[in-house]
Amino acid sequence: MSDEEHHFESSDAGASKTYPQQAGNIRKGGYIVIKGRPCKVVEVSTSKTGKHGHAKCHFVAIDIFTSKKLEDIVPSSHNCDVPHVNRVDYQLIDISEDGFYVSLLTDNGSTKDDLKLPTDEALLTQLKSGFEEGKDIVVSVMSAMGEEQMCALKEVSPK
Repeated sequence: MSDEEHHFESSDAGASKTYPQQAGNIRKGGYIVIKGRPCKVVEVSTSKTGKHGHAKCHFVAIDIFTSKKLEDIVPSSHNCDVPHVNRVDYQLIDISEDGFYVSLLTDNGSTKDDLKLPTDEALLTQLKSGFEEGKDIVVSVMSAMGEEQMCALKEVSPK
């Protein structure tokens, strides 16, 4: 055995950010990773098997965080990466004075203070006006591949 020390990079708990799925099984409304970005598929078209044997799937998808349109063409028998997408609802407690972060209440009673305000203008104005009026607001946070972003909100009436 050698006397040299091995150095291993530390990582997360081993939960993968994506999982493989055959391209021919990915449907409209599903998720796919294109150019390293988690996307929601808006259109899928499959070409016929050609002279060299592979049917191709043409994906048109929208990035779930930036709303940019991305496209990819993959042989239908090959595997694509599909992101693990989670959507969690939190209650809004506070918007920070600097106007960049929100404070949210989780289901177990702890607070989550590391989430930035949404970049979507309509969602941002709805969030701020509802908060200033003192309404109870529940925000939906979508997370995939190590990123999190507010994607929707709803006002809840007090019980």
